[in-house]
Amino acid sequence: MNMPSANAGDRVPVIQTHALGKVYSAGTEAEVVALKGVDMRVDRGDFVAIMGPSGSGKSTLMNLIGCLDTPTDGRYLCDGIDVATLDAEQLAILRREKIGFVFQGFHLLPRMTALENVAMPLGYAQVPPGERAERARQALAAVGLAERAGHRPNELSGGQQQRVAIARALINQPPILLADEPTGALDSKTGEEILALFKRLRDDGHTVILITHDPEVAAHADRILVMRDGELHEEPRKGNGGREATGSASP
Repeated sequence: MNMPSANAGDRVPVIQTHALGKVYSAGTEAEVVALKGVDMRVDRGDFVAIMGPSGSGKSTLMNLIGCLDTPTDGRYLCDGIDVATLDAEQLAILRREKIGFVFQGFHLLPRMTALENVAMPLGYAQVPPGERAERARQALAAVGLAERAGHRPNELSGGQQQRVAIARALINQPPILLADEPTGALDSKTGEEILALFKRLRDDGHTVILITHDPEVAAHADRILVMRDGELHEEPRKGNGGREATGSASP
Protein backbone atom coordinates (compact mmCIF):
# COMPACT_ATOMS: atom_id res chain seq x y z
CA MET A 1 0.00 0.00 0.00
CA ASN A 2 1.50 3.32 -1.07
CA MET A 3 0.54 6.66 0.40
CA PRO A 4 -0.36 9.49 -2.00
CA SER A 5 2.13 12.30 -2.51
CA ALA A 6 1.68 16.02 -2.71
CA ASN A 7 1.44 17.59 -6.14
CA ALA A 8 4.75 17.93 -7.94
CA GLY A 9 6.48 21.28 -7.96
CA ASP A 10 9.70 23.05 -7.22
CA ARG A 11 8.55 24.39 -3.83
CA VAL A 12 6.08 21.89 -2.47
CA PRO A 13 5.58 21.89 1.31
CA VAL A 14 6.39 18.47 2.73
CA ILE A 15 5.66 19.69 6.27
CA GLN A 16 2.89 22.16 6.96
CA THR A 17 1.24 22.87 10.30
CA HIS A 18 -1.60 25.23 11.14
CA ALA A 19 -2.06 26.42 14.76
CA LEU A 20 -0.56 23.19 16.05
CA GLY A 21 -0.89 22.74 19.80
CA LYS A 22 -0.13 20.06 22.34
CA VAL A 23 -1.28 19.95 25.96
CA TYR A 24 -0.37 17.16 28.35
CA SER A 25 -2.68 16.23 31.26
CA ALA A 26 -5.21 18.84 30.16
CA GLY A 27 -7.60 20.05 32.86
CA THR A 28 -5.53 18.70 35.74
CA GLU A 29 -3.10 20.28 38.17
CA ALA A 30 -0.30 18.64 36.17
CA GLU A 31 -1.36 20.34 32.90
CA VAL A 32 1.58 21.28 30.65
CA VAL A 33 1.15 23.38 27.49
CA ALA A 34 4.00 22.06 25.34
CA LEU A 35 3.12 23.71 22.00
CA LYS A 36 1.16 26.90 21.34
CA GLY A 37 -0.34 27.57 17.90
CA VAL A 38 2.66 26.56 15.80
CA ASP A 39 2.47 27.50 12.12
CA MET A 40 5.29 25.93 10.15
CA ARG A 41 6.11 25.25 6.53
CA VAL A 42 9.07 23.27 5.22
CA ASP A 43 9.42 22.94 1.45
CA ARG A 44 10.82 20.02 -0.48
CA GLY A 45 14.62 20.23 -0.53
CA ASP A 46 14.91 22.46 2.54
CA PHE A 47 17.54 21.90 5.25
CA VAL A 48 16.00 23.22 8.47
CA ALA A 49 17.32 23.20 12.04
CA ILE A 50 14.95 23.36 15.00
CA MET A 51 16.70 24.64 18.12
CA GLY A 52 15.67 25.04 21.70
CA PRO A 53 16.67 24.16 25.26
CA SER A 54 15.21 21.28 27.24
CA GLY A 55 11.54 21.94 27.95
CA SER A 56 11.10 24.41 25.09
CA GLY A 57 8.82 22.10 23.09
CA LYS A 58 11.20 21.00 20.32
CA SER A 59 10.96 17.31 21.26
CA THR A 60 7.18 17.54 21.28
CA LEU A 61 7.24 19.19 17.85
CA MET A 62 9.60 16.49 16.58
CA ASN A 63 7.24 13.77 17.79
CA LEU A 64 4.30 15.43 16.04
CA ILE A 65 6.22 15.92 12.78
CA GLY A 66 7.34 12.29 12.95
CA CYS A 67 3.76 11.12 13.57
CA LEU A 68 4.86 9.54 16.84
CA ASP A 69 2.26 11.60 18.73
CA THR A 70 -0.96 13.44 17.92
CA PRO A 71 -1.70 17.16 18.46
CA THR A 72 -4.31 18.47 20.86
CA ASP A 73 -5.19 21.31 18.47
CA GLY A 74 -4.47 22.38 14.93
CA ARG A 75 -3.65 20.54 11.72
CA TYR A 76 -0.59 18.79 10.30
CA LEU A 77 -0.08 17.90 6.64
CA CYS A 78 2.79 15.52 5.91
CA ASP A 79 3.68 15.60 2.21
CA GLY A 80 0.17 16.88 1.54
CA ILE A 81 -1.60 14.28 3.70
CA ASP A 82 -3.73 15.38 6.66
CA VAL A 83 -2.52 12.96 9.32
CA ALA A 84 -5.73 13.40 11.34
CA THR A 85 -7.59 11.47 8.62
CA LEU A 86 -5.42 8.34 9.03
CA ASP A 87 -6.01 5.31 11.25
CA ALA A 88 -3.20 3.57 13.16
CA GLU A 89 -2.23 1.28 10.28
CA GLN A 90 -2.18 4.14 7.78
CA LEU A 91 -0.06 6.23 10.17
CA ALA A 92 2.46 3.39 10.39
CA ILE A 93 2.63 3.24 6.60
CA LEU A 94 3.05 7.01 6.38
CA ARG A 95 5.95 6.92 8.86
CA ARG A 96 7.59 4.13 6.86
CA GLU A 97 7.17 5.75 3.44
CA LYS A 98 7.40 9.48 4.19
CA ILE A 99 9.84 9.85 7.11
CA GLY A 100 13.34 8.55 7.75
CA PHE A 101 14.50 8.79 11.37
CA VAL A 102 18.10 9.34 12.52
CA PHE A 103 18.86 9.39 16.26
CA GLN A 104 21.80 10.36 18.46
CA GLY A 105 22.23 6.76 19.68
CA PHE A 106 22.33 5.13 16.19
CA HIS A 107 19.91 2.30 17.27
CA LEU A 108 21.69 -0.38 15.23
CA LEU A 109 21.15 -4.05 16.06
CA PRO A 110 24.53 -5.37 17.29
CA ARG A 111 24.27 -8.89 15.84
CA MET A 112 23.42 -7.66 12.35
CA THR A 113 25.90 -6.48 9.73
CA ALA A 114 25.70 -2.96 8.33
CA LEU A 115 23.96 -4.39 5.26
CA GLU A 116 21.40 -6.25 7.37
CA ASN A 117 20.71 -3.21 9.54
CA VAL A 118 20.11 -1.03 6.49
CA ALA A 119 17.91 -3.63 4.79
CA MET A 120 15.74 -4.27 7.86
CA PRO A 121 12.97 -1.70 7.10
CA LEU A 122 12.44 -3.32 3.70
CA GLY A 123 11.36 -6.52 5.43
CA TYR A 124 8.42 -4.66 7.00
CA ALA A 125 7.58 -3.37 3.53
CA GLN A 126 7.59 -6.98 2.22
CA VAL A 127 10.33 -6.30 -0.32
CA PRO A 128 11.84 -9.58 -1.71
CA PRO A 129 15.18 -10.56 -0.03
CA GLY A 130 17.28 -10.19 -3.18
CA GLU A 131 16.01 -6.68 -3.80
CA ARG A 132 16.52 -5.78 -0.12
CA ALA A 133 20.21 -6.64 -0.30
CA GLU A 134 20.76 -4.73 -3.53
CA ARG A 135 18.98 -1.61 -2.31
CA ALA A 136 20.87 -1.77 1.00
CA ARG A 137 24.19 -1.95 -0.87
CA GLN A 138 23.20 1.09 -2.91
CA ALA A 139 22.21 2.99 0.25
CA LEU A 140 25.53 2.17 1.94
CA ALA A 141 27.39 3.28 -1.17
CA ALA A 142 25.47 6.57 -1.10
CA VAL A 143 26.85 7.32 2.40
CA GLY A 144 30.37 6.15 1.52
CA LEU A 145 30.30 2.78 3.30
CA ALA A 146 30.06 0.23 0.49
CA GLU A 147 33.22 -1.53 1.70
CA ARG A 148 31.84 -1.89 5.25
CA ALA A 149 28.65 -3.79 4.34
CA GLY A 150 29.73 -6.96 6.16
CA HIS A 151 30.89 -5.26 9.37
CA ARG A 152 28.88 -5.30 12.59
CA PRO A 153 28.34 -2.10 14.62
CA ASN A 154 31.14 -2.89 17.11
CA GLU A 155 33.53 -3.05 14.16
CA LEU A 156 32.63 0.47 13.03
CA SER A 157 33.53 3.92 14.35
CA GLY A 158 30.83 6.21 15.73
CA GLY A 159 30.73 8.20 12.51
CA GLN A 160 30.46 5.02 10.44
CA GLN A 161 27.62 3.77 12.65
CA GLN A 162 25.76 7.05 12.13
CA ARG A 163 26.26 6.72 8.37
CA VAL A 164 24.73 3.23 8.54
CA ALA A 165 21.81 4.72 10.49
CA ILE A 166 21.37 7.42 7.82
CA ALA A 167 21.46 4.80 5.04
CA ARG A 168 18.78 2.83 6.91
CA ALA A 169 16.66 5.98 7.25
CA LEU A 170 16.90 6.55 3.48
CA ILE A 171 16.25 2.96 2.38
CA ASN A 172 12.54 3.56 1.67
CA GLN A 173 13.39 6.81 -0.16
CA PRO A 174 11.27 9.01 2.14
CA PRO A 175 10.88 12.70 1.25
CA ILE A 176 11.65 13.72 4.86
CA LEU A 177 14.76 12.94 6.91
CA LEU A 178 14.18 13.74 10.59
CA ALA A 179 17.46 13.81 12.55
CA ASP A 180 17.34 14.16 16.36
CA GLU A 181 20.70 15.37 17.76
CA PRO A 182 22.52 13.23 15.15
CA THR A 183 25.98 14.56 16.03
CA GLY A 184 25.51 14.51 19.81
CA ALA A 185 27.51 11.29 20.33
CA LEU A 186 30.27 12.21 17.86
CA ASP A 187 33.48 14.20 18.10
CA SER A 188 33.52 17.57 16.33
CA LYS A 189 35.39 16.38 13.22
CA THR A 190 33.09 13.39 12.69
CA GLY A 191 30.08 15.60 13.39
CA GLU A 192 31.18 17.96 10.63
CA GLU A 193 31.39 15.00 8.24
CA ILE A 194 27.83 13.94 9.10
CA LEU A 195 26.56 17.51 8.61
CA ALA A 196 28.31 17.64 5.23
CA LEU A 197 26.50 14.42 4.33
CA PHE A 198 23.16 16.04 5.25
CA LYS A 199 23.99 18.95 2.94
CA ARG A 200 24.75 16.55 0.12
CA LEU A 201 21.45 14.75 0.73
CA ARG A 202 19.73 18.17 0.63
CA ASP A 203 21.40 18.87 -2.69
CA ASP A 204 20.11 15.51 -3.95
CA GLY A 205 16.53 16.60 -3.20
CA HIS A 206 15.94 15.27 0.31
CA THR A 207 14.26 17.44 2.93
CA VAL A 208 16.30 17.46 6.15
CA ILE A 209 14.91 18.48 9.55
CA LEU A 210 17.62 18.68 12.19
CA ILE A 211 16.74 18.84 15.89
CA THR A 212 19.59 20.29 17.97
CA HIS A 213 20.45 22.39 21.01
CA ASP A 214 23.82 23.40 19.52
CA PRO A 215 23.98 26.74 17.63
CA GLU A 216 27.12 25.64 15.77
CA VAL A 217 25.33 22.57 14.44
CA ALA A 218 22.21 24.58 13.56
CA ALA A 219 24.34 27.06 11.61
CA HIS A 220 24.88 24.42 8.90
CA ALA A 221 21.17 24.51 7.99
CA ASP A 222 19.56 26.85 5.47
CA ARG A 223 16.95 27.98 8.00
CA ILE A 224 16.96 28.02 11.80
CA LEU A 225 13.70 27.75 13.74
CA VAL A 226 13.81 28.36 17.47
CA MET A 227 11.41 26.96 20.07
CA ARG A 228 10.75 29.25 23.03
CA ASP A 229 8.16 28.28 25.63
CA GLY A 230 6.16 26.25 23.15
CA GLU A 231 6.21 28.89 20.41
CA LEU A 232 8.18 28.68 17.16
CA HIS A 233 10.16 31.61 15.76
CA GLU A 234 12.42 31.88 12.73
CA GLU A 235 15.90 33.21 13.35
CA PRO A 236 16.84 35.88 10.82
CA ARG A 237 19.73 34.97 8.53
CA LYS A 238 22.04 37.16 6.47
CA GLY A 239 20.45 38.24 3.23
CA ASN A 240 16.81 37.97 4.36
CA GLY A 241 16.51 41.59 5.41
CA GLY A 242 16.29 40.72 9.09
CA ARG A 243 12.75 39.38 8.72
CA GLU A 244 11.62 37.13 11.53
CA ALA A 245 8.34 35.32 11.79
CA THR A 246 6.31 36.33 14.82
CA GLY A 247 4.56 33.38 16.41
CA SER A 248 4.99 31.51 13.16
CA ALA A 249 7.75 29.85 11.19
CA SER A 250 6.01 29.95 7.84
CA PRO A 251 8.07 31.75 5.20
